[in-house]
Amino acid sequence: MNPTLLIVDDEKHTREGLRASLEDSFDVYISADLAGAMAVLEREQVDVLLTDLRIGAEDGMQLIERALGMPHRPVIVMMTAYGSVDTAVEAMRRGAYDFISKPVNIDRLELMLRRALRSKEVENEVVELKKQVEKRFGLERLVGESGPMQEIYDTIKQVAPTRATILIQGESGTGKELVAQALHALSERPKGKFVTVHCAALSPQLLESELFGHEKGAFTGASERRIGRFEQANGGTLFLDEIGEIDQATQVKLLRVLGEERSFERVGGNANIKVDVRLVAATNKDLAKLVGEGKFREDLYFRLNVVPLTLPPLRARKEDLPLLVQAFLKQFSLENGKPSRELSADAMQAILSHDWPGNVRELRTAIEHGVVMASGAKITMKDLPAAVRNAGRGGNPGTAPVSSAVWTGREERFNLHRLEDRAIAQALAEVKGNVTQAAKRLGISRRTLHRRIKAAGAE
Repeated sequence: MNPTLLIVDDEKHTREGLRASLEDSFDVYISADLAGAMAVLEREQVDVLLTDLRIGAEDGMQLIERALGMPHRPVIVMMTAYGSVDTAVEAMRRGAYDFISKPVNIDRLELMLRRALRSKEVENEVVELKKQVEKRFGLERLVGESGPMQEIYDTIKQVAPTRATILIQGESGTGKELVAQALHALSERPKGKFVTVHCAALSPQLLESELFGHEKGAFTGASERRIGRFEQANGGTLFLDEIGEIDQATQVKLLRVLGEERSFERVGGNANIKVDVRLVAATNKDLAKLVGEGKFREDLYFRLNVVPLTLPPLRARKEDLPLLVQAFLKQFSLENGKPSRELSADAMQAILSHDWPGNVRELRTAIEHGVVMASGAKITMKDLPAAVRNAGRGGNPGTAPVSSAVWTGREERFNLHRLEDRAIAQALAEVKGNVTQAAKRLGISRRTLHRRIKAAGAE
């Protein structure tokens, strides 16, 4: 399929001559004036606009400006018989591609048009690449290759482009806000605002005002009108964290804004305000249990729980630990101006042995602690927080430690699982947590290594 070319010139023999010369390579449209040219641009997807800078009594610059403002913007090449280089340069400054002087050399023009087309293709490729990068950014801050995380990624990609309300559940520190941000970035409204409200941090009165805003004089201290978070998030996403903490009165107002009307009133106001907001809520509590106890409205629960998304605790995806460790080592070395260091074998074994009750948030803190405290070439177990060190020494009940000591006892020396754990920790430490490289060194598959890491905390 040939690219489309629109030729605009008030001289008939020029228009027809150019069409005859170029129609083998282009699907050519012609026009003698601005009105006809604009009609073609609005009707057809024109790839290249070839226009004279002087079209009878009309100024070709007007056509160029209008063409550059169209959704499907053509690449523009100008023709001039008046030696008006300054005007051509100004047009190029505004976005035109190039210009050619009359009388037109066809060979030179064809070469220029092909270069112009290639420029357009590159521009389109850059736009598409930016879109892909934006899409990828939605998930790239979520680290993990385990089965549970793959299910999370699949769900995010499936539901993000929809308008459905999402309820993210999971223990504290599992990354619920990161998931909410990914849902926003991959939605149909990524250029809208992502607004966060931490519900547990506010009293009931302050929370209601924070969500819905208030009118001047609505309560003591309300000296002026305040726009609430729902209005701030109009056209974007509102993330309500710890939604299980909101009081019954606020639940009623929230239920209304989640209804078909999508409307509310500011505190102390009567005006009905409609908003277009995608709601994502999160909780570390069992909302269904709270419903049964009469502490959370059942109708609101069903409105929120359109698409439930449950994040696994870190102890349920220990195979992701090496990837998370490597990501945090890089991040905190840069942030703290420290040299890039890797974990020693004993430190990695302590990481694998710990149960991580604080989940990813606790791991982040532990790695930053190690980065800051380390003075040697590697981060060793003594550089880690006490809770992690205790796990590495077997102080974490119910978790089999992965010993890095010199084994002298006969029973310890011939415990194959302990030998495997030691070899895995050593390999991961040597390759800075890279699972693929560690698996190659150990002579096993990535899948086997993932299973073994996960089992280290369950034996």
